[in-house]
Amino acid sequence: MRAITLTGFGGPEVMTLSEIDPPSPGAGQVLIRTVAAGVNRADLLQRQGHYPPPPGTSEIIGLEVSGHVAEVGDGVQGWAVGEPCVALLAGGGYADYVAVDAGQVVRPPAGVDLVTAAGLIEVAATVVSNMDHVRLAPGETFLVHGGAGGIGSFAIQYAKALGCTVAATAGNDEKRAVCTELGADIALDYHDDWVTLLREATEGHGADVILDVMGAKYLDANVTSLARLGRLVVIGMQGGVKGELNLGKLLAKAGTVTATSLRFRPASEKAAICARVASEVWPLITAGRIRLAGETRFPIAAAQQAHEWLAGGDNVGKIVLTF
Repeated sequence: MRAITLTGFGGPEVMTLSEIDPPSPGAGQVLIRTVAAGVNRADLLQRQGHYPPPPGTSEIIGLEVSGHVAEVGDGVQGWAVGEPCVALLAGGGYADYVAVDAGQVVRPPAGVDLVTAAGLIEVAATVVSNMDHVRLAPGETFLVHGGAGGIGSFAIQYAKALGCTVAATAGNDEKRAVCTELGADIALDYHDDWVTLLREATEGHGADVILDVMGAKYLDANVTSLARLGRLVVIGMQGGVKGELNLGKLLAKAGTVTATSLRFRPASEKAAICARVASEVWPLITAGRIRLAGETRFPIAAAQQAHEWLAGGDNVGKIVLTF
């Protein structure tokens, strides 16, 4: 089968299209013939050597795919060869075939093109699991950084569907317009003093929940922006891994700072998250309450260009590799 393998760690040039043996499904697993694979920031980090897969997981990059069931392993029920599906992975997505635990495989949302569906499961699972983790509730104020990206564009709409006031940061007028079109009540330029602007827009309240992909760079600003009893959840480290936390400031707000990684959760947790996405989120997409924020497609042979496009900062929505 074709797969993107690495000649080392570094820039996009270390990725090469290779021919390798396909995997076989183990007990409780499904083998998927890939139609498309989502491209995520975590993929760039893995390529650079900063985000190794969990032990025992495929070294091939790729955290989500769509495709058709090619084979079912022992003990798997509810799936037949040829059925369309999407899957949340710990690795292995940039390949013609991938084997994954059946609990992490779900049917795509009704009416969504299978290629487009490849870019939905990872963002949906990330947003839903983290919003459950910090107990985002109707009527609260929610802030997401990178509002025009894959995570941000989904999080804006999911929070609006929950009945929240939504704020988002983005880097230019076009991206802020995207955030507003998707439902953000407040669209902030992260080049400006967004902390002050958020306070002003919320009449001094701040954000009850912040979903952050930046990590260390935004740590102090995020804590400053929290409302009393506010919760900051960090899911990315684009701005570094080591920051200074003012505990006095956090204590005064009775705030919470937490960080999660979907990739390293046990299979049982991932299965529960995927089931929740299928039952709670897919109907929102089918009903039009969560719209797809656009996508850019690259053929698998152009994986290097896909990584360059994502790293360049101009992307809106999701990037998918097509097979």
